[in-house]
Amino acid sequence: MGERWILQLCHGYSGPFLDIARQYAVLFRGTPFKVLTVYLTGTPSEEARTGSASDEVMFLDYSSKAIRGLKLGAIRAIRKIAASRDFAMVIAHRFKPIYVACLATKLPVIGVHHAFGDYDRPQRRWFAHLFCQRLALLGVSNAVREDIREHLPNWAPERIETLYNRLDVEAVRSQLLPREEARAKLDLPQDATIIANVGRLHPDKDQATLVEGFAKALPELPGCTLLTIAGRGPLENELKALAQRLGIAGSVRFLGQVPDARRYFRAFDLFVLTSDHEPFGMVLLEAMAANVPILATDCGGAPEVVGEPDQLFPLQAPERLAERLVEFITHHCAAKRAAISEKGAWRLHDGFTDETARRDFFALPTIQNILQTQNR
Repeated sequence: MGERWILQLCHGYSGPFLDIARQYAVLFRGTPFKVLTVYLTGTPSEEARTGSASDEVMFLDYSSKAIRGLKLGAIRAIRKIAASRDFAMVIAHRFKPIYVACLATKLPVIGVHHAFGDYDRPQRRWFAHLFCQRLALLGVSNAVREDIREHLPNWAPERIETLYNRLDVEAVRSQLLPREEARAKLDLPQDATIIANVGRLHPDKDQATLVEGFAKALPELPGCTLLTIAGRGPLENELKALAQRLGIAGSVRFLGQVPDARRYFRAFDLFVLTSDHEPFGMVLLEAMAANVPILATDCGGAPEVVGEPDQLFPLQAPERLAERLVEFITHHCAAKRAAISEKGAWRLHDGFTDETARRDFFALPTIQNILQTQNR
């Protein structure tokens, strides 16, 4: 028997999707399979080629416009690639690559969904039903999985499962800057208590609740306590105006876009995620890897990552967030805060590493059935 391959199909490699491609490619390390990762959009990049952790990488370099509508060019290209070697299955991320994979090949397709609402449209539900015999779906959290199951109620539960996102923990930790150096590079005081948020300044991230909650908590926090927000987006001016209006502008630092922001996480004493129904929250894993304790909204995939009720607060509830901030920073002693950080690090190792994902992936009934069929 010749070489066996896995075809991984991605929309592009921008944002978190380069690491997501890596996450799925390394599942097959130490197996008889090689991985070919294909990016529909994005120019050839040596950084993306290396970061994909795949045996081979192809860049089709389509524009976003070219893969709207019927996507006939992409379908032809993937059909030609699929015929070029012996593939066992396709792993396709997001709906457009799933659509292309189903129409371009006759292979089993594992569709990975990274957001809520992918099957809100009737046309997508119809498409999924059309290919349900060789299409299985993964959500990046149980919350995303349940959203898919709600929209596809006639599907067998084992064809819509969860596989969490994960980190190469040692690689991430090796890139972390020491606390003092990270603070110096971010121009943050060495003696301050730093509450941090990293993400797009967008309504989905709801940093307005963070600013309001911080303003309510600030009178009960230590004198040198700062809120830092790293990122850019359409709400930047609105959030700065909100801080001014609440009289806390001097205690809020907008850091702008910080390249490789996760390298600086040891600068922070507490990480707060206020997102509106975050599907998963990779940034939470990055905070855990830096041993930074977390507060997060009790919705979406965040509770599955955090796992501790006393580190959660209701969505769009600045009063409750303020209570959590005061509890953590003012009422918890240093030993208690350290214990919370260590518990997060343990949770990261137990549930969100490449090794854990490899075990869980190959235990999925759908994957076992595909591989058993391939071996007959």
